[in-house]
Amino acid sequence: MVMKMKSSMKMVKKMSSMKKSAPAMTVSAIIKNLSDKSGLKTKEVKAVLEGLETLAYSEVKKGKFTIPKICMLKLRTKKAVKAGKREIFGKMMHVKARPAKKVVKAFPVKAIKDSI
Repeated sequence: MVMKMKSSMKMVKKMSSMKKSAPAMTVSAIIKNLSDKSGLKTKEVKAVLEGLETLAYSEVKKGKFTIPKICMLKLRTKKAVKAGKREIFGKMMHVKARPAKKVVKAFPVKAIKDSI
């Protein structure tokens, strides 16, 4: 019991000393950064991003959309689930019915995975 408590205390200290991730960039910060690097006006960069957004929405509905050198977006259809009892992790559980739904998944490009 004492050994288990010491190891859990070490984990707590380790977790508290871990570096917290920086907050994600806002859309306006991304637009400003891209306009500074490209030399375009912020309105032009915003228009390009809005065009990319509408294009991605329409193409993902068809099944798949790739943003070159960044990621691939795929549409996945999850089947409906009937209500009933199922064995989950060795225990019988009651499962509620769920309707079928569409889910969009993002897959990063290999170059991004390697850069991390």
